[in-house]
Amino acid sequence: MALDGILLRCRVKLYEPGPVSKDLLLKVHTPGLIEGVKGDPLCSTAWHSAGGVVMAGEKIAGGEIANAFAFIGAGGHHSARDTFGGYCCFNDVALCIVNLREKHGFRRFAILDTDAHHGDGTREIFLTDPDVLHVCVCGQEYESPDGTKVDLGFPDPRECRGGRTMNDAYFDRVSRSFPDRVRRFRPDLLFWYFGFDTHQGDYGDIGLTGPCYWNIAVLMRNLAEEVCGGKLEVVLGGGSRTELATKLIPPVIGTLAGKDMWQTEFPGG
Repeated sequence: MALDGILLRCRVKLYEPGPVSKDLLLKVHTPGLIEGVKGDPLCSTAWHSAGGVVMAGEKIAGGEIANAFAFIGAGGHHSARDTFGGYCCFNDVALCIVNLREKHGFRRFAILDTDAHHGDGTREIFLTDPDVLHVCVCGQEYESPDGTKVDLGFPDPRECRGGRTMNDAYFDRVSRSFPDRVRRFRPDLLFWYFGFDTHQGDYGDIGLTGPCYWNIAVLMRNLAEEVCGGKLEVVLGGGSRTELATKLIPPVIGTLAGKDMWQTEFPGG
């Protein structure tokens, strides 16, 4: 019901995905991980969650849609080749990348991960892959020698003085660190791993509210239009509160559709 207005007023279509194929899973994960996911009740939605992310990438690559927001029931960024956990089962973004490389000839990808926790599974899978730029805003500082694997710390609360908010400091960190790297990297497609667990009151609370996420959505849409013809996939990450999801997600989808709804319809965060 939270999406009814978006579906009626904006250029948005809702797709129902099928499950990811076992053949594709085996190109990213070991048989042991797949069996482990089968036995974990927290992973009951993993096949369709990953299937949705893969399907969205295919529809973008085929020109059916310009960009996508992929809902998930089980996350992906903590899932490595042979290990999973933290409510993450199959690495949905990695599966999408492998599929796009094989079927559509895409080669280079840039990932912005703004979940509260480090995307350690994604980092492990693509650690030695120079054609994947992985920038994770995860509370620590690191940059690989080739500049394709980057961790950014959270803003220090002491940066929030004189009317400057944590939203301001966080968005400033993203906008100063990610776009120029992407412009130099020239990816075929952008991913934004969007976790709202960093929101005030959620389990990864660092003091953010809605306008920060919505500003990032505008930044990512515009950046994708600039560097790769608008090809952007937003993948839902961490977040546990239904009322926050209901408030935060529709404006992100509206922004992807080219309408910055939050500026008029969701004032104040």
